[in-house]
Amino acid sequence: MSEPLNIVFAGTPDFAATVLQSILGSRHRVIACYTQPDRPAGRGRKLTPSPVKALAQEQDIAVYQPLNFKAEPDRAQLAALNADLMVVVAYGLILPRAVLEAPRLGCINVHASLLPRWRGAAPIQRAIAAGDTESGVTIMQMDVGLDTGAMLLKACTPIAADDTGGSLHDRLADMGGKAILDTLEQIADGSATLEPQDNSLATYAHKLSKEEGRLDWSRSAFELNNLVRAFNPWPVAHTELNGNTLRVWRSQALEQPAPPAVEDTIPGTLLAVNKDSLDVATGSGVLRLLELQLPGAKRLPVADILNARADWFALGARFL
Repeated sequence: MSEPLNIVFAGTPDFAATVLQSILGSRHRVIACYTQPDRPAGRGRKLTPSPVKALAQEQDIAVYQPLNFKAEPDRAQLAALNADLMVVVAYGLILPRAVLEAPRLGCINVHASLLPRWRGAAPIQRAIAAGDTESGVTIMQMDVGLDTGAMLLKACTPIAADDTGGSLHDRLADMGGKAILDTLEQIADGSATLEPQDNSLATYAHKLSKEEGRLDWSRSAFELNNLVRAFNPWPVAHTELNGNTLRVWRSQALEQPAPPAVEDTIPGTLLAVNKDSLDVATGSGVLRLLELQLPGAKRLPVADILNARADWFALGARFL
């Protein structure tokens, strides 16, 4: 068997921590972790370590948190670790060439899409919002471009009709943890091969914003339902009714064609109040709302909300 690799791990959120946990269970050695500086979190805005830092500290692994790698001491510190390889997963920093070349075998990245589709910050949510039928993870050799490096391994999964940003995130994190182990073995024994990306097929997954979550009722029910799914659990789709902001956690695009009268209805109009749902006209079709969150309240099935606040939802009311 080939010699185990000495690995520096760089990552920040839960997705990265899941991949790190997988590596920690392998024969390879994680000699240090890099992660974003602690950030304020919670109601008290207390400085909170990232999930990667918390896991590394549990394992007594050295943690480094530079703001960036522009300072020579930070680059020298990394070089002094004499790592064989750096594994980067949702780190949150653009790595300069000096960092990419510091480990003996360079840096590899675990990315939550089937590259070259959805390069960038929010590949999971963009795939669902776009109506993609599959996603996956790609492990690539990093270069100075944004997710442009040659690919070492791909693993695919279907996107189910009820997948959300949260459910797909968790599945891809587990897949990334398994895929990185196969990749590390290939690198260790010298059998790894590189496949260049086809740049003509590239799409870009822009960072999410809360503003994007506002439902534009002139769009089709299919598009709006995809947005609701993609933005669950963050930043959560939302709409306005009678001056109040409602968060939309779960919905359904009705498969049957909308009646002709509905097609002539102003998008955003409340068409039906059912026992456990609300039907709203869209630019094409009907969106059925199944789970909402009223201002200052917790998320609830529409059935529970109607039991307490049916007066909010009069037929013909307009969602904006």
